[in-house]
Amino acid sequence: MARPRLSIGTYGEIRTYSTSSGKVRAVANYRDFDGITRPVERVGKSKTAAVANLKEALRDRKRADFENEITSDSKFAPVAEMWFAAIQAEVDEGHKSPGTARLYRDRLDNQVLPALGQLALSEITVSRVDKVVKAVKDKHGTGTAKLTRTVIGGVLGLATRHDVYDHNPAHEIERIRAPKKKSAARALELEQAQDLRARIAADKVAVGRDLPDFADMMLGTGMRIGEAAAVIWDALDLDSSPGQVEVRGTVVRVKGQGLYIKPAPKSEDGYRKLELPNWLREQLRRRKPANASPSDVVFTAPMGGLRDPSNTNADLKEAFEAAGYPWMTSHVWRKTVASMMDDAGLSARAAADQLGHAKVSMTQDNYFKRRVRRTGAAEVMERVVPVADPTGNDEG
Repeated sequence: MARPRLSIGTYGEIRTYSTSSGKVRAVANYRDFDGITRPVERVGKSKTAAVANLKEALRDRKRADFENEITSDSKFAPVAEMWFAAIQAEVDEGHKSPGTARLYRDRLDNQVLPALGQLALSEITVSRVDKVVKAVKDKHGTGTAKLTRTVIGGVLGLATRHDVYDHNPAHEIERIRAPKKKSAARALELEQAQDLRARIAADKVAVGRDLPDFADMMLGTGMRIGEAAAVIWDALDLDSSPGQVEVRGTVVRVKGQGLYIKPAPKSEDGYRKLELPNWLREQLRRRKPANASPSDVVFTAPMGGLRDPSNTNADLKEAFEAAGYPWMTSHVWRKTVASMMDDAGLSARAAADQLGHAKVSMTQDNYFKRRVRRTGAAEVMERVVPVADPTGNDEG
């Protein structure tokens, strides 16, 4: 009868033999992580010492084999750290944004680990994940709840790939529904944009913070704050007509590292070349110092160095409020660009290319206004009810 096969990470009967030197040799078969059974042996001055030495070696071998192995008994916290280490590696390779990693880390530390960290994976069920996410939604809102679900799903996805689950529990929870939007994206009308530009240009505080030109860059191109802050002189062509700007990256802040230009915009579609309105091209020409280096950023912080997108956003908010537009945010510049393109009859595809959106639907749903469209349906549907002959001589 065949001997039962050893389970992974276990050993069989320990056998001992006397050696010619007077010592004792202890031997056991150990089934390694690769499924191959190999003999392991240790020597001692006595049988007891040899067996003890062998057991210690087998224990160390198992620990090495299973150091990165995830089982149903594994606690959530160390598995979460393994998952986040993989996320950080993707950031280092340029596949993920440092901002994304920072958001994941915040959710891990503030919502996920306090709720699930000390539980074994076998204790984490669909209902438990559902309760955690709902509690986050009630306390922090829909956006934080969705990100929390994403993080939990990422960690449990790693466990699923190690055969802990048949299906990822986070994928089975109740859908998180956001409140219905009250209105379409708000944008500035042409007269409002002109008025706001003039007011910011006349605001001494805004001028001292070098906001007028920076705001014009956003208005004239639809760039995001971080993208505009990352533009260097080498990315501008101010000699051609129209002028051009190449969006190559975005300014980000990484904890422990400070500000730097991430050489990749928000998405692959973020890499783009945009034409400049003539008024903006001339403004940038006047701004360019005679000794400007191609690698110098166009818009530095008031005290020098890179502009912090968060600080600049706060400065712009103050300028908008001082100008009489308290509802205004820097993002409205992008909505204004999209709205004016829409009003001019340009396609959603063109607006998506301008704004750097990967999906046209993003532009259509969030940046375009709802208006009467000439779809042709009215003319087609005229056939449903024939129009009577005004002379009264209907045929048939």
